[in-house]
Amino acid sequence: MALSQPMKMPAFFPARARIGVLTCEPVGMLDYLAPEGGVRQGALVLVPLGPRRVIGLVWGEGVGDFDLAKLRPVARVLEAEPFDARFLDFLSRAADYTLTPLPLMLRMATRAPDLDQPPAARRVIVPGSGQASRMTEARARVMQVMADHGGASFAASELAQLAGVGVSVVKGLVTQGALAEIEAPRDLPYPALDPARPGKPLDADQQAAADALRAKLKAGGYGTTLLRGVTGSGKTEVYLEAVAACLAQGRQALVLLPEIALSAEFLDRVEARFGARPGEWHSGITRSERRRLWHMAGRGEVQLVVGARSALFLPFRDLGLVVVDEEHDGSYKQEDVVYYSARDMAVLRASINAGQVVLASATPSLESWVNAATGKYQRLDLRSRYGAAELPEMAAIDLRAEAMEAGRWISPTLVRAVEARLARGEQSLLFLNRRGFAPVTVCRACGEQVGCHQCDARMVEHRFQNRLVCHQCGETRPIPLACPSCGVEGKLAPVGPGVERIAEEVAARFPEAKAEVLSSDLFHSARALKETIARIAEGGADIIIGTQIVAKGHNFPKLTLVGVIDADLGLQGADLRAAERSFQLMRQVAGRAGRQSGAAPGVALLQTHQPDHAVIRAILSGSDEAFWDAEAAGRQAAGMPPFGRLAGIILSHPDLSVVSDFARHLADAALPLAEAGAELWGPAPAPIARVRGRHRMRMLVRAPRQAPLQAAIADWLAPIKLPVNLRLSVDIDPQSFL
Repeated sequence: MALSQPMKMPAFFPARARIGVLTCEPVGMLDYLAPEGGVRQGALVLVPLGPRRVIGLVWGEGVGDFDLAKLRPVARVLEAEPFDARFLDFLSRAADYTLTPLPLMLRMATRAPDLDQPPAARRVIVPGSGQASRMTEARARVMQVMADHGGASFAASELAQLAGVGVSVVKGLVTQGALAEIEAPRDLPYPALDPARPGKPLDADQQAAADALRAKLKAGGYGTTLLRGVTGSGKTEVYLEAVAACLAQGRQALVLLPEIALSAEFLDRVEARFGARPGEWHSGITRSERRRLWHMAGRGEVQLVVGARSALFLPFRDLGLVVVDEEHDGSYKQEDVVYYSARDMAVLRASINAGQVVLASATPSLESWVNAATGKYQRLDLRSRYGAAELPEMAAIDLRAEAMEAGRWISPTLVRAVEARLARGEQSLLFLNRRGFAPVTVCRACGEQVGCHQCDARMVEHRFQNRLVCHQCGETRPIPLACPSCGVEGKLAPVGPGVERIAEEVAARFPEAKAEVLSSDLFHSARALKETIARIAEGGADIIIGTQIVAKGHNFPKLTLVGVIDADLGLQGADLRAAERSFQLMRQVAGRAGRQSGAAPGVALLQTHQPDHAVIRAILSGSDEAFWDAEAAGRQAAGMPPFGRLAGIILSHPDLSVVSDFARHLADAALPLAEAGAELWGPAPAPIARVRGRHRMRMLVRAPRQAPLQAAIADWLAPIKLPVNLRLSVDIDPQSFL
């Protein structure tokens, strides 16, 4: 791939020079001797660390003052492209911003298997020139996997595993010529994409937005654009034009998606647009594909990557465009080990790379909305649906005026609306953002609510699996016959609805209808979910019952009715983003209705006990700008993000007294925060005070927008010595307060 601009060459260290090596181990920078032949800055190396050999990164010159003769030499330079200076800068600045130790950042950047192994040939399966004499169901699954992956090569065992068949099925297809087994390099470049292929015809709004993005890419340099468009307005086609412009310049592009489940349909669209499939990066790909993509990103031999948030830490050779689709989605925030927002890190990486960022959403985050309103980001709007499709009609069902039956959750008004769609052969979606059958199981004899042994959380009944599940730690156990507290049998009762309970009610109310439940816990692979969604899109279900998984990007042509079972869920609580998230989620769900051009218009009905709530009124009126204005005014008055800054401090330990005492000690030492103009709130027990057997305390730091928050927290925590087994995490710009 030709690069559009000269690469900045890393420093070269000659043989026997003192070099500083960063490893993934929590030991800081270590000095080593450069190997014979020298080594470049950014190179990955294998170095001795005690009795082991570990992967390290040549960061720069060594800084130690001890005898050069006592330094241990680098064992081997790995067969990988050196990280360029821009990527090293990104890792360093991301670590500084999130207050993450650099070794953990390096671990994020080297999350590919077998990086210490040299290149080698292997036997792989590729499409053959013949056809099988007899196509069984198992053989068809194998061929479908090959088609789904655009003719990618697999080891026979990997292909069999993906298809859910035995290796003998794959070997049989090889024997008959439908597949071929060849010897190939372990890591192959990805097929070239053709940016000159014409995309779908664009309407006037889309064309104007696409032209604006192309102009920004042509001008070069950094910039961020908020691409706001109503659901079904064709945002994807617009930003694919930006991808085409980036590829035409010889630079690489990255598209981030919030859910793996969305990638299959999106990859098909990319292949139709550019003539080949892009690289994939998410937890569902095989080890060999993960290694291959990592290497090809560094060599510039994959032009476009579609991935989850961690794809931001791939060592791209020349990343020129990052698209964050559904940029408001909470899954872009990682809250484990390394706390970071992929949306914010995308902006950071593009600014370092002199690249462009496109943040696409029908319901943008307040942070992005404010940045666009103040001119920090450019804003492009798509105000109408693509083609002849119209936005759905919105209405509330006031549950206070409905004659609801005991143990029923679908109102008579919504029942009649579903019946009308069934009569016309159209689809209905019933949405409830709650997995399982019931959120609480209570004993009617003693009043005990069945809880998790490891967490201060109630177990959720999942009747389809006949299990109780803790949604905090994942502990499961069979649904008991007797109360675990008092031992009385036959008195345990589910309280409240989940999607499985709605499915039970649907089966009773509409016995002739075909119903399908879409919930993340019911699908054990992305492939199974993809197959179910495809079946629904082809008309394989009359009624869809779903959690928030149905709100993201799926297109069901026959869907004309969306019924939100509990529009009040999420409106209350101490979370400062509760209103924003409820608004976004219900807008996204409602947007599933009536998306097909020329189809019947869509209707979205919201069941609520609070029809006069500000969020409900904003959704029904379509006054998005008024809602964001009001949200922004409230946040600004309270000094909350995006007008102020927050950082969460999370402490945990198996012993409650240890974590409580340490939290008070930490709060007493918070003078550096006050000197920076920041306030410390807490410590207080976390809302879920025990998770996986560890007691949790939280503190919240609030500071003015321009305060040196990270520096103040670093000064505060630096002299503190942690008790044994106590964990302390810092969450800059927290999204969750649990």
